[in-house]
Amino acid sequence: MSAKARRAEFGDFQTPDALAQSACDLLSRVGLEPASIVEPTCGTGAFLKASRKAFPKCDTLLGYDVNPEHVRVARSAVPRALVRCEEFFAKDWETTLDELQEPILVVGNPPWVTNSAVGAISGTNLPVKSNFLGLSGFDAITGKSNFDISEWILMCLLRCLSGRSATLAMLCKTVVARKVLLHAWKHHVGVARTAVYKIDALAQFGAAVDACLLVCELQPGTSSKECEVHPSLESCESTSTFALRGERLVADLAAHKAHGHLSGESPLKWRSGIKHDCSRIMELRPTEDRRLYVNGLGETVELEADFLFPMLKSSELAKGATPSRYMLVTQQTVGEDTSVIADRAPLTWQYLESHAPTLDSRSSSIYRNRPRFSVFGVGGYSFAPWKVAISGFYKQLDFRCVGPFDNKCVVLDDTAYFLACQSEDEAQKIAVMLNSEKAKGFFNSFVFWDAKRPITAGLLSSLDLGCLARQLGVAAFPQDGEGVARIGS
Repeated sequence: MSAKARRAEFGDFQTPDALAQSACDLLSRVGLEPASIVEPTCGTGAFLKASRKAFPKCDTLLGYDVNPEHVRVARSAVPRALVRCEEFFAKDWETTLDELQEPILVVGNPPWVTNSAVGAISGTNLPVKSNFLGLSGFDAITGKSNFDISEWILMCLLRCLSGRSATLAMLCKTVVARKVLLHAWKHHVGVARTAVYKIDALAQFGAAVDACLLVCELQPGTSSKECEVHPSLESCESTSTFALRGERLVADLAAHKAHGHLSGESPLKWRSGIKHDCSRIMELRPTEDRRLYVNGLGETVELEADFLFPMLKSSELAKGATPSRYMLVTQQTVGEDTSVIADRAPLTWQYLESHAPTLDSRSSSIYRNRPRFSVFGVGGYSFAPWKVAISGFYKQLDFRCVGPFDNKCVVLDDTAYFLACQSEDEAQKIAVMLNSEKAKGFFNSFVFWDAKRPITAGLLSSLDLGCLARQLGVAAFPQDGEGVARIGS
């Protein structure tokens, strides 16, 4: 394996000495006085060196790393530390930590790499395969089973530290910090206090991600489910607090207290756009000759209009653009027989067959055992004449009305979410409701804007539109069987 591949497998990005020192100085400043210090993935020993300076009275310093050369450098850098060459995933951490004098400080910077990234290069630096997040089969299929290696490591360490007087202080992505805390809170790990201190990962590691120092103080019999957010390692005051309330993670506790009463089940059903996983073939731009279209491969093809619908991608929706391309939608409902296309639109069928090898090899398992050339996330709601829609990727709460284009309904891609409506009047009234300050205040109480997809169907569905309508003085009515909105004046 090349050095580059090995670095990728082990997420081997060494912590700058200055950053490690700032983190350890912070821990000393907030009053930590550890009797034992452990750096489980110590690399060349940045945190061992920093903690030795920040906590000079602590005589027990342990470091572990899988890389023999890193171990050699760490031993030389911190002669008083006991540094061993061991693999994290093969070590009995519960026994190791149980033998240490409390209070314990577990500190460091675990690998910033996902299990799928390691698997893609045939790496072996992975935990034993298990559904440790307890995901359903569908969530696992659609990719939610992918996780950061550091996520597994931090959950493992918190579990082993539970019931002890200890502090876990680790550099990680902020999204990982939230996942770890959510897991700890739901599984009743004895957390006394938690805080995250933001760091500039681009400046420190050249990584364009939101990152932080996660600090979890554990004490037996405690059960705090709130986490302070600090803008930097030097900050003494938090700017916000996120927390677990019921079964949900709240992004801004203060905003939740003001708008949480709007939480509930919406009478209207949010849908995602159509998923096809093959934009070069399934998305086409029209030419001046309306029978001819150009696909993503640069091919000019003649197609019937029967299965072509003007579309908006999530990015276009966020910008308020008009459709510039069409989507080839092969089904009206999931699982519908696609062979009828051959009779109804022979040119379209011929086009699909000409690209069958590509379409048949789509990697997602949702297409297995389905009619050939299937799409996903399609139903009667997809073809509603009007929609109230929002992009899942863009960091803004901007709900837009989407009406017919070129005498056909507009369809959306699978990174957008929408409510289906029967008329422009219905769509406009719902959009006004969703763009109100009350609605935005509610959503902001739950949205973590650093997430890869900050807006989700789950978030949107958690707003009780009926309750919102009553507060805004709008009369709302239940949807029809397809989840198509009905709203009064």
